[in-house]
Amino acid sequence: MTDSSMPAAEPRVIPARSARRSAQVFDWGNIVVTAVPVLLPLWVAASMVLYALNRHHPEPKVGHYTQMAAYRFYGVAGLIVAAAAFIPKDGIHYYLLAWGLAAIIIIPWSIVDLLRIRRDTWQDIIVENP
Repeated sequence: MTDSSMPAAEPRVIPARSARRSAQVFDWGNIVVTAVPVLLPLWVAASMVLYALNRHHPEPKVGHYTQMAAYRFYGVAGLIVAAAAFIPKDGIHYYLLAWGLAAIIIIPWSIVDLLRIRRDTWQDIIVENP
């Protein structure tokens, strides 16, 4: 079959609700992993995949909100990893302090972002298939 005899691919529609949900996922993950730090190793791996999928979403706002949530998470995580080099082996209270600091930074900021995403106007997107 030649290219000219192939039927044209139908464009697909990405619903506004789906785009909004995609923009919220990283923030929800940040909140959950901050509240339940045992999930941190899983979230580090999952967040990288999620970032790769959503950063170049057809709706640019999804990429923007994902990038902002990733900056928060990786920034705080990087700060804690760097500071952990100086925490004594028996300094569990320092780790609890770092966790509290992470919660103070990540949770409210993620909630504010979730509210921004909810208030933002979202429209269906038509994606042309190649």
